[in-house]
Amino acid sequence: MRRSAASKNPHSGPMGEAGAGAATPVARTGTATPLTGHTEGPEDPKGPAGPEGPAGALLGYATSSAFRPKAAYAPSVEVTVYCAPHAAGRGIGTLLYTSLFKALADEDVHRAYAGITQPNEASTRLHTRFGFRHIGTYTEVGRKFGRYRDVAWYQKDLG
Repeated sequence: MRRSAASKNPHSGPMGEAGAGAATPVARTGTATPLTGHTEGPEDPKGPAGPEGPAGALLGYATSSAFRPKAAYAPSVEVTVYCAPHAAGRGIGTLLYTSLFKALADEDVHRAYAGITQPNEASTRLHTRFGFRHIGTYTEVGRKFGRYRDVAWYQKDLG
C-alpha cells in the first residue's frame, strides 16, 4: 500500500487534525528538544557556573507545530527558535534551524511561518538568512515584560 504525501506530515492527525510538531535537533515530537552545553565536574552535574551560564545549561531549542488546527492548514507549520541570553551570537540559532529545516524537508509541508515579537533585530536577521520574508505585522497583539508588543510575521516557502 502506498503512503500518501499527507500522511508524511506529523503536524496533522489521521483526519487532518492538528498533531504533534517537529522538534530539533534530535526528535520530532510535540515538545521542544533542547540543545544544552557540555557538562563537567564530578561534584556538580551541571559543572561550574560562569558568565556564559553553567555547563549543561539550556542553549536553545527550535520547534515546529501545526499552524492552525483545521485540516486545510495541514501543509503549513509555525516554527520557533529560542536562544538563551548567554548563548546569543554563538551560531546556536543557525544550528537549530538548520536541523529543523532538514527534518521538515522530508515532510508534506509547504510553508513555514514565524512570529517575531518586536523589536528583535537578531531574530529578524536569522529568519531573513533562512529565506523568510516579512508578510505583515500584528500590532500590540502580545504582552511581554509588562508592555504590549507588535509581532512581525514571516513566511518561508518549503518543498
